[in-house]
Amino acid sequence: MVEEIVLLDEADEVAGRAPKTASHHRHTPYHLAFSCFLVDPRGRVLITRRALGKRTFPGVWTGSCCGHPAPGEGLREAVLRRLDTELGASAESVTPVLPAFRYRATAADGVVENERCPVVRAVTSGQVTPNPDEVETAEWWSWDRCLELAERPESSPWYRLQLAELALLGDPLDWPDAGTDALPPALPW
Repeated sequence: MVEEIVLLDEADEVAGRAPKTASHHRHTPYHLAFSCFLVDPRGRVLITRRALGKRTFPGVWTGSCCGHPAPGEGLREAVLRRLDTELGASAESVTPVLPAFRYRATAADGVVENERCPVVRAVTSGQVTPNPDEVETAEWWSWDRCLELAERPESSPWYRLQLAELALLGDPLDWPDAGTDALPPALPW
């Protein structure tokens, strides 16, 4: 089965769908994605290093997981699916924290990310079993260490941009629920 992404217009409405792998190149169309920060009850954040075999941004350090909602899939459902696929993890809660986040970044090889990428916090007290096809390394970090990573070039561009906004919200367990009103129209909760 070919994984598809949801293409967006400038109003963040559905503009079509396309195969995920074939869509990420030097002229990547604007599309829907998400980022998730998995937090444990102690307030630690799971930080991952992307697998070296990943097509886009291999080997960079970033948040817990990210992905693309499938056509017709809600954000919460997509987050839970990717947590399981990438990290063998589940979550007791999923909360939108930066629902309006959008970015564009170019990798060293010229591949472009061009995404409307709501950011969520998921809380877990369960085990994490990273999928080596997705994750090279996964470690529980203090919030201070996460903030330090945002200053280093080995972190993903989206991580650095997200941390600039998340740092203003305080500790991860205290991040306020931003609600769903600012989610793109193309993405149900």
